Amino acid sequence: MTRILLATSTLDLEELVKRAAGGAAVELVGVARSGKDAVRMTGKLLPDIVAVELRDDHTAETVREIMITVPTPVVMVAYQDGSRLGAMSARALDAGALAVIPAPVASGTSLEQAAIEKFLSTIKAMAQVKVVRQWPKKTHGDRQVKGARDAAAHTQIAIVGIAASTGGPAAIRSILKGLSADFPAPILIVQHMSDGFIDGVAASLDATVALKVKVGTNGERLRPGTVYLAPDGHQLGVSGKSRLRVVDDDPIQGFRPSGSYLFGSIARAFKDESLAVILTGMGDDGTEGLRALHVAGGKVIAQDEKSSVVFGMPKSAISAGLVDFVLPLDDIAGKITALASGTCGA
Repeated sequence: MTRILLATSTLDLEELVKRAAGGAAVELVGVARSGKDAVRMTGKLLPDIVAVELRDDHTAETVREIMITVPTPVVMVAYQDGSRLGAMSARALDAGALAVIPAPVASGTSLEQAAIEKFLSTIKAMAQVKVVRQWPKKTHGDRQVKGARDAAAHTQIAIVGIAASTGGPAAIRSILKGLSADFPAPILIVQHMSDGFIDGVAASLDATVALKVKVGTNGERLRPGTVYLAPDGHQLGVSGKSRLRVVDDDPIQGFRPSGSYLFGSIARAFKDESLAVILTGMGDDGTEGLRALHVAGGKVIAQDEKSSVVFGMPKSAISAGLVDFVLPLDDIAGKITALASGTCGA
């Protein structure tokens, strides 16, 4: 039984969650009407997960207080139009929320029943995540994987692909903050998240890091120092070495956008000039694409277990023998910079 604490002042949302939870091995243990109540009730009831309505600029502070006082998995529930909540969602994810998910819907249609099932499956999965109060400090530095290719013998990379899922927005922000505005290569990012929020995440990142950050559009020219995020429901890759490819090609292992699609695309165009970074997230998206990149001679960085919110995606890549470096989050930007500038191993 998964025990949920819901934080909302919206009675309609409360009713929707109650209906969704009924008979689904999910128990609604309480409803907090304010952020202060949410923090207090989390400490008192010790739920498996806290579902907080994504409503206003105070939401991120509620998440942050929960993570400081009684670290518990937190998901944001979007009851309003997601396109208006993008910046709020970015701040909440930075504060420690694991994901933003649409609210369940009230009706008996098959489409709406599927939405309820997806809501419940996400709640149950996120409740299993082991959360921490903050990112661990740097302790071990750079660890090259046993059996990996010589780190010093490499071609200067010309493109960076990044894939992330649960915990990814905060990790991506941390990495981008460590890169300078004159970074010499384009960066392409696949971040799994609910539809309607990627524009707000891009805008939030663009306002807080030195690089230019935007949602990618098909055919636009690749530029150094620019970060391109995959738009909702589209695959992100490259067309040759000069143009972005944004298309509605089929999902790969259920994902669109897909990290495997991105990595395979840059491997075909850039070969040993490619760098892939696989970050925190559930599942194994990215691993298949990394096979092509590895064969092409590109480099692969995986986030280490200690700094990952969920070690699924990095672990899959490491277990497959496709990773050159396993690094704490705080060290990834430095390694990217070294590989892009040709100073790695010097």
